Amino acid sequence: MPTERHFISNKVLDLYTINSVISEQKTLQLSEDSVKNIIDCRNYLDKKLKTRSKPLYGINTGFGALYNVKISNENLTVLQENLVKSHACGTGERVPDAIVKLMLLFKIQSLSYGHSGVQLETVNRLIDFYNNDILPIVYTQGSLGASGDLAPLAHMSLPLIGEGLVVFNDEEIPVSEVLKKFNWQPIKLQSKEGLALLNGTQFMSAYGVYLLLKSYKLSYFADLIGSMSLDAFDGRIEPFNELVHLVRPHNGQLKTAERIREFLEDSELIQQKKKHIQDPYSFRCMPQVHGATKDTLIFVEKTFKTEINSVTDNPNIFSKDDLIISGGNFHGQPLALAFDFLKIAMAELGNISERRTFQLVSGLRGLPVFLVNNPGLNSGFMIPQYTAASIVSANKQLATPASVDSIVSSNGQEDHVSMGANAATQAYSLINNVERILSIELFNASQALLLRLPLKSSAFIESILNLYRQDVPFVTDDRVLHDDIQKSIEFIQTLDIDSSELY
Repeated sequence: MPTERHFISNKVLDLYTINSVISEQKTLQLSEDSVKNIIDCRNYLDKKLKTRSKPLYGINTGFGALYNVKISNENLTVLQENLVKSHACGTGERVPDAIVKLMLLFKIQSLSYGHSGVQLETVNRLIDFYNNDILPIVYTQGSLGASGDLAPLAHMSLPLIGEGLVVFNDEEIPVSEVLKKFNWQPIKLQSKEGLALLNGTQFMSAYGVYLLLKSYKLSYFADLIGSMSLDAFDGRIEPFNELVHLVRPHNGQLKTAERIREFLEDSELIQQKKKHIQDPYSFRCMPQVHGATKDTLIFVEKTFKTEINSVTDNPNIFSKDDLIISGGNFHGQPLALAFDFLKIAMAELGNISERRTFQLVSGLRGLPVFLVNNPGLNSGFMIPQYTAASIVSANKQLATPASVDSIVSSNGQEDHVSMGANAATQAYSLINNVERILSIELFNASQALLLRLPLKSSAFIESILNLYRQDVPFVTDDRVLHDDIQKSIEFIQTLDIDSSELY
């Protein structure tokens, strides 16, 4: 059956739309307005090259520090192809396929506005790659996040000219084989096209949107698993009373408290009489800590939403104003700062989660030490807390801001860079780590709640845990806990949550 289409247009791309395009596997098509914008801009540039004698940066000149070297008209295609080839010098690990596909989507979106001077054929070939899951091999290292994501975007663009490797049908193959299969010819790049493809922030943007979608889900799980731990620890519900948060009405704080109240609404455990007056901060201050992360996600989302709906190559072509302007929209500073903020905020979800895990295994409030019978003979849940603690400390290192760094490149022409690409890959590692930390807390909370029987948590929490315990049953005697932790991670990754609950 044909899949539903998403039309590339001037309509704003947001997280809901992107999530829908991804999850429903929609194909892309240019709107009529986008086709017109691209054609009009290309025609304007072709006419300008015929009538203008002065050099235009990146169109008939060299690049970067070679900006003052004029290139003859007969060599403009070679110039653009040389640019793509010479800049494809990435290294390190492969960028995950899901992120490469977002890179294609965001590059297509940026080129569709008609300020980049590309051929319609070039944009349509990128759409062909997207729609047929032909994903260029891109590497994580090589971008300074300044003149755009030069090296990663060069690798993304190589297949357009018949060079490089792609993933197709789960195989890593030369793109020449794919071109032959679909009876496509390599694109013959025209003036400006190589620069339009390579200048841009689509590597950073793709990581940012991918990680935002994951972060919103982990934020939800932090509230849910934290509620499980609160109940397992025989915690108090009073700190989540709406009145407390209305007198300090940060939006994220209010939302977190509301969620926790809803998660625990009919819990037998939360309603029983308490012997203690207060809970540790890792339980009592979940609205304040989790909520601050939620507010950060809103800020980061705003930054990336603006970016993916922007033109980020250089120079910019304004055909209606008869202007070609060399500027700096490729500079990744807004994204670098957003990534660093995202890293810090998400690291805190991991920090406070590990503290709750620590409290659960400490032998407090009637729970056995390390949540196991016969402690001593059994180590029980002693070492999963070690694992969580080691990951938390690794995240503290990853959360160190990348955006405060810079290094001179291109012979001094590019003398301040954002390091946003490094921040992006750090954020990827850090947020995956948070998922692991929360999975360990879930493992502990499930065990502790079973030790509280016959009293139960809320119907909602019990329904989630019934699913979870099909894969991760109660630990009676010591076993290889790596397997349980891995199953916990997979549970968080695969549990379907209504997107309306997340954003």
